[in-house]
Amino acid sequence: MFRLHGFSASNYYNMVKLALLEKRLPFEEVLLHGCQSPQVLALSPRGKVPVLEVEQGFISETDAILDYLEEVCPEIALLPTDPFHRAQVRALAKEIELYIELPARYCYVEVFFGGRPTPEALKAKARRDLDKGFVALAQRGRFMPYLAGERLTLADLYFLYSVDLACQVGKQLFDIDYLKPLPGARALLERLAENSNVQKVAADKKADIPAFMQRLRAAAQSEMAG
Repeated sequence: MFRLHGFSASNYYNMVKLALLEKRLPFEEVLLHGCQSPQVLALSPRGKVPVLEVEQGFISETDAILDYLEEVCPEIALLPTDPFHRAQVRALAKEIELYIELPARYCYVEVFFGGRPTPEALKAKARRDLDKGFVALAQRGRFMPYLAGERLTLADLYFLYSVDLACQVGKQLFDIDYLKPLPGARALLERLAENSNVQKVAADKKADIPAFMQRLRAAAQSEMAG
């Protein structure tokens, strides 16, 4: 049985968790918060989550974990079999990660955690990158009805756990509705929300948010005291 280390408030953790559920692979969840302690660094060289524990050891980095799961369980595929289409799905996922999720993440402290305002230069960069990221999503996304076509793929996992957060950043900081020109994207979010595995992940996330926020507040107080 696999052991998934991380916490349910993490969007990257939830990408892997949903993949495990969709592939019907048995796994145990192990609570782990990313940090630079020796114990965590022994599992993840950057001290990040998620980490997947397998028989041979530990795998870190979400894309590497998802590729591993695809190789060990190809029967329920989240990537196309054709090499070209497989590359297209991987490119979609990477574009969402680099040009939507990452720019939005610059602003998470201000938008979601009530922290200090995002520096103006960083906020401007986030705006520029998000604008371009959603243009790329509109150009490459097929929404037929899933992001890359007729079937759920790894690109949908990145989409589900990145786009909604980025849209909240866009609305709150820039007064932009990034999904307005993308009705297919909005419909896809609604379709994914009907998936029973997505609902389970969402319920676990909701239950974990209070503890996550308490941990953030404690870390902020400790930083101020230090």
